[in-house]
Amino acid sequence: MCRLMCDNAHREERGCLVATNLALDPELIERALKLSGEKTKKAAVTRALEEFIANRSQKRLADLMGKLEWDQSYDYKAERTRR
Repeated sequence: MCRLMCDNAHREERGCLVATNLALDPELIERALKLSGEKTKKAAVTRALEEFIANRSQKRLADLMGKLEWDQSYDYKAERTRR
């Protein structure tokens, strides 16, 4: 609804949420609640999504290990000097 009534600046500023109906396995939700320590299903699902995204992002970075060429002329210590 916010997409129809609000402009992008408002959504970003207010952090408008998306209402979604999902059919989730109740056993998975209960396990997520216990493991996460969250008090609500919404909080447990939100935390699970955040951790999923972080995990996948880290995996993509790890997959790059050994595939990038290092610039031998780059002096990282020179970047530390104060100006």
